[in-house]
Amino acid sequence: MKKSVILQLIFTALLLALLSSCSTRYRIKNDGNFGKKIYNVKYGENKRNVMDVFLPAEYTPDTPLIMMVHGGAWIFGSKLHLRKVQKFLYRNNFPTANINYRLVNKTTTYKAALEDISKAVQYTGNSGKDWNLASNKIILLGESAGGHLALLYGYKNEDQVQKIISLSGPADFYSQRYRNSKYFKRSHRIFQKVVGEKYNSATAEAFKQASPVYQASNVPTLHFQGNRDFLVDVNQGLALDSALTSKNIEHKFVLMKKTGHAPRFSKKKRDSLIYPNILDFIKQ
Repeated sequence: MKKSVILQLIFTALLLALLSSCSTRYRIKNDGNFGKKIYNVKYGENKRNVMDVFLPAEYTPDTPLIMMVHGGAWIFGSKLHLRKVQKFLYRNNFPTANINYRLVNKTTTYKAALEDISKAVQYTGNSGKDWNLASNKIILLGESAGGHLALLYGYKNEDQVQKIISLSGPADFYSQRYRNSKYFKRSHRIFQKVVGEKYNSATAEAFKQASPVYQASNVPTLHFQGNRDFLVDVNQGLALDSALTSKNIEHKFVLMKKTGHAPRFSKKKRDSLIYPNILDFIKQ
């Protein structure tokens, strides 16, 4: 199972890299029903600062904008990761902004991605009148690493974010329970790259600041977690649920049985579990 998951991720990364190289041009596509899809809108100076904005035919200024943050272990990935989800939301008349952001490398940590989300939020706010958007009604939706970023940005900017949806987003880089777990052994190297520090007593606060369970604020949250997720251990989801419960923060935790990572790959789970919960949560 471990080998198949890793091979799947490698294949996905290569496919996305190929597709991304062929789809970087700004363009507008009208769907014939007064809906509009705008590809590769530049929202910042970095080459990764582009977004795809889907504006359905039927929505009002009171309809929230869903800003989407892709996964890829913080070090690869593309907005194409979440294209199926974006198309689903478009069919249900929700405007979306699906962003690329700066990835983690030797000189860049997760904070660069949070800065890019902030730029994207500001850009869509400034473009709100042109796109008939409610600039103060943003829902963040992220998957895997993007789920972590969506949770962290939303909790640290509750004045900007109305709700958060996390699909398998890791949430705890810091607790003693995490550091004593088997999951720590297979995840701590990537978490160190994300934070830009080595685990030791002097750097503990940096990992705490990067952990959504410790930054949780009063933003309603929908969180999905597979109970057989090798890449993001089930205890990550349980820890977030516990933190939100203890702080009396409105949330829904969807623990998916017999499910691994990136459940959007399963059409059955998308249609029967993920999509219905996302729609209900947005409409609440």
